Amino acid sequence: MGSVHTIYLFVVAILAFTHGIPTSMKTVPLGQSALITTRLAYGCWRIAGPGEPTEVSNDREAQGRAGVIAAYEAGYTLFDHADIYAGGAAERIFGQVLKEVSGMRERVLIADKCGIRKAGEPDAQAPYRYDSSARHIVWACEQSLKRLGVERIDIYQIHRPDWIGNPEEIAGAFSQLKQAGKAREFGVSNYGPSQLAALLKACPMSLIVNQVAISLGKLDCFADGTLDQCMLEKITPLAWSPLGGGSLVSTGPIDLRDQDHAHRIHLREAIETIARARGCSRTTIALAWLLKHPARIVPIVGATNPDHIRDAVRADELELTREEWYRLLEAGYGQRLP
Repeated sequence: MGSVHTIYLFVVAILAFTHGIPTSMKTVPLGQSALITTRLAYGCWRIAGPGEPTEVSNDREAQGRAGVIAAYEAGYTLFDHADIYAGGAAERIFGQVLKEVSGMRERVLIADKCGIRKAGEPDAQAPYRYDSSARHIVWACEQSLKRLGVERIDIYQIHRPDWIGNPEEIAGAFSQLKQAGKAREFGVSNYGPSQLAALLKACPMSLIVNQVAISLGKLDCFADGTLDQCMLEKITPLAWSPLGGGSLVSTGPIDLRDQDHAHRIHLREAIETIARARGCSRTTIALAWLLKHPARIVPIVGATNPDHIRDAVRADELELTREEWYRLLEAGYGQRLP
C-alpha cells in the first residue's frame, strides 16, 4: 500500500508498546458539563481528503490515520467531526484508529455534527440544504455512531442554523438521544447569538459549545456578541479555521490583485514580528492569541502533517502580553482602534 501505510503501521506499533499514553496539555472545562478538554482540539475534516468516500486512496487514508495518531500522541483529547466530512469517510477512518490504538477511546472526547444535507440526498431532486428536523438529527447520529464504531458521541452539535428549524423540535431530538445514551452533551456550530438564545430557552439541558470561525483574519465574533454570550452562558467557543484556512501562516505569495492584499501582508508581518521575538512559529502566535481570550476559546487544529500538529501545541505554553495581543488585533482589523 505504499510507504505512508508502512509508516502508519509503525506508529501504531509504537503506541501499542507505550499503551497510547499521550503527552500533557493544559485543560479547560467544556461549558457547564463535567467534560474536560485540552486547550487545543484536533479537527478531522481533512483526514480523508477533500473528496467523496470512493475517492479516498489507501495512502491518503494512511496519512489521515497517521495525523490522528500524531494528534493523540501530542496530547490532544478533543477530536472534532461532522457527518459531511468526506461523506462520512473521516468518521470511518477515525473509527479504525480507535480500534487499533488500545485505550484511546477512553482517553479522548468525540465531537460530531449533523444537519448539512447534500443535493441529491435522499432523492435526485433534493437541493443542498440544512435539516435540523428531529427525524434527521436522530438518524444522522445513529449513522455517525456506526461509522465511528462507538456507542456514544460525547458532544453532538447542529452544524449550521436551519432557517426553518424549530428549537422545540431540536430540543426534543437532543433529549431522545441523551435518554438513549447515544449522545452525552450537546451544542451548536455557526449559530449567532439570537439563534443560540432561542435554542437555549427550548432545551432542558445545557448547550456546552458553539463552534464558530474565529481567527486574526475573522474577527466577527468579537463584535457581534457571540463571545460575550459564551461567557455569559458558560458555553465554550470552539474556533474552526483558527489559522484563517492557513492564510495566516502560509509562506506563499499574496496576490497583489486582491483588494485587501496590503492588509493581509501587514497582518502576516505583524504575526511574524512577534513570532521572531518569541522564537516560535506564526502558528504558535496565532493560536496563543486565541487562547488568551477569557471566553476560553478552544482552537481546532486541522493540520494533517504531524510536524504541524505538534508545533501547534507550543501555543499552550505561550502567554502573550496585553500589548502583543492588541498589536495583533489592530493588525487583524487593518486600522487603528477607536
